[in-house]
Amino acid sequence: MADSPAAFTDQDACVDAIIERVGKRIVIGLPLGLGKPIRLANALYRRACDDSSVELRILTALSLMAPVGKSSFEKRFLEPFTERLFGDIPELAYAADALSERLPDNVTVSEFFFRAGSALKNQSLQRHYICTNYTHAARDLLVQGVNVVAQMVAPGSEDATGCFSLSCNPDLSLDLMREMRSGGYDREAVAFVAETNRQLPYMGRDAEVKADEFDIVFDDPASDYPLFPVPEGPISPADHLIGFYASALLKDGGTLQVGIGSLGSALVYSAILRHRHNEEWQRLHRDLKVAELFPVTRDCGGTGPFELGLYGCSEMMIDGFVHLMNAGILKREVYDNADLQTLINAGLIGPELSIETLDVLRQYDLIESPLRARDVSWLQQYGILDPALVLRGGRLSLGEKALSPDLDDPDSREQLEAVALGGKLTGGVTLHGGFYLGPDKFYQQLRDLSPEERSRICMTSVNFINHLYDHPFGDQRLKAAQRCHSRFVNSTMMHTLSGAAVSDGFEDGRVLSGVGGQYNFVAMAHELPGARSILTLRSTRTSGGKAVSNIVFNYGHCTIPRQLRDVVVTEYGIADLRGQPDEAVYLALIRIADSRFQQGLLRKAQDSGKVARHFRLPEEWRQNTPEAVKKALKQAGHERFPAFPFGSSFTPEELTLGEALQALKTATATRRGKLVTLVRALGVRTDDPTLQPLLERMSLAHPSDLRERIDQRLLIYGLHQVKPSH
Repeated sequence: MADSPAAFTDQDACVDAIIERVGKRIVIGLPLGLGKPIRLANALYRRACDDSSVELRILTALSLMAPVGKSSFEKRFLEPFTERLFGDIPELAYAADALSERLPDNVTVSEFFFRAGSALKNQSLQRHYICTNYTHAARDLLVQGVNVVAQMVAPGSEDATGCFSLSCNPDLSLDLMREMRSGGYDREAVAFVAETNRQLPYMGRDAEVKADEFDIVFDDPASDYPLFPVPEGPISPADHLIGFYASALLKDGGTLQVGIGSLGSALVYSAILRHRHNEEWQRLHRDLKVAELFPVTRDCGGTGPFELGLYGCSEMMIDGFVHLMNAGILKREVYDNADLQTLINAGLIGPELSIETLDVLRQYDLIESPLRARDVSWLQQYGILDPALVLRGGRLSLGEKALSPDLDDPDSREQLEAVALGGKLTGGVTLHGGFYLGPDKFYQQLRDLSPEERSRICMTSVNFINHLYDHPFGDQRLKAAQRCHSRFVNSTMMHTLSGAAVSDGFEDGRVLSGVGGQYNFVAMAHELPGARSILTLRSTRTSGGKAVSNIVFNYGHCTIPRQLRDVVVTEYGIADLRGQPDEAVYLALIRIADSRFQQGLLRKAQDSGKVARHFRLPEEWRQNTPEAVKKALKQAGHERFPAFPFGSSFTPEELTLGEALQALKTATATRRGKLVTLVRALGVRTDDPTLQPLLERMSLAHPSDLRERIDQRLLIYGLHQVKPSH
């Protein structure tokens, strides 16, 4: 580690410095998601393309790319949208070439997590994929011989001169810094490289590091670029019901981990509904007979507002956590001392302070009487004593006032309570996160946080968040004390009747995304007292124009083994699998499957001897239909469950067009559907003036050839499906 980093304003000069330091064999680790230093990464990749003697290996995860349309309709829809959202953000050159399989022979890209489905047909990315739990990713980067770590950072303000914030990605960087700065590494043979970007929110606490932790810094404010946004996806009626059921499993005063996507957003929305509009939430809870049909919600969940609040501990800080914070739900503060946290959990110490607070701390041997210097310092750290209080020569002083440190003396106690006690505990954290990613307005919300709000968020190492083992940022006892009543909520693609979950890939070996932290959170739920793992999934998906069940009898690949089965939620309810015998597990999952597939699943379960032959599906189980989902939400009031409850990056016209294109895609999923749709589309009128703005948006208002005339009619036909008045 140099006394101060070598600073450059030229990207190529940075690349020269990297090569001078580590040589031409470069194994570079780049952060997952947002924190990639795009300008530096592109310059380094460009150098490798121009100089075949440079051997470049890129180790990373979730390389973000703007969406690209495949069909004519998709291109017409996406190109203006993409230009609006991503036009000022430089493209990751290595990622674009990796996706199109144009990497030169001297460059290899290995990822441990793909954007879902992006690499299914890419043989190079599939071959070089590294399968690892998120908690082991830093270790596995070291196994691969990483010698350069590069990251986008936020430069410090006047209040933080000489510091950088790892901001969106302390998740692996903190651990890599610790390991690669240890005695086992030649410091001159590795390089930590920072690329500053003033668009990046400055997050403090663990994410704040000294600038001299880096060896090389690229700093060119003129070329700073906006952060890569992930637009909000629509929440379907099925998603909303999944989120609603999951919200009934949250316990007030508990802990929440949740992932990205519409199912996570649906849970956040229903949790806010439960808190702010509890009567309406309770009405749907009664209509769905949640407590009666799914008793796990009575044992492990709740139905009231979040009076005590929740604490968030999630590898990914999604924008939903800011919504929960603004709603007054994410407010339970945790502290970095296991003894103090244990007393808070037991209700022996509350947020409001009194002289009895000192008595409790003394009773449990956290402080002594008379107070010592270290006692005073420790009490000031948590706001229990006034920070201006000084212990000198066995006497306490606060300005002109002299006080006794003897807690057994009545006069001393009275004086301490009157002038020296703080008003409430300070220094607490309401959210620990490893990385963040979300819509553009989410980044702006982070930039706009007040210092007090920002101090309640601690971006930190993923190893602190994702498991319980001792770690430099917190020991096992501390984590267990903080994470009371944990609910680890993650989505999955498929679930087998035996209790295994399929989340990251297919039985033919192709990787859809990656394991990420899912396994660790599920395993942690079985280790922490009172914790539960909640896996959410839609009961069906559409394939080839037909509905297919996501609850299956068995499957040739799993992400979560059946011995870790716990709680599973679909739009049809909740399956509580923990500790249950196989027959009960099989039936609980059939209970929340789509009714079109229940009989087939039951038959296979009975043929395998897992369910008694005489069992018949109860009539109430056979009501699991998409129509029932829509009916339930209609009774609750459609306006309470909108597709975009937190806003959308799409314009109203684009939302309508998106629905129309989806309707067309569904209608043309089969050969017969294509033919029928085309015949019907050719008969539509093209002179409806109310459709002109939509046609203009798709550049189909004035078709110039036969193909465009057909596309125009197909689009109008699709719009008729979502705008029946036309």
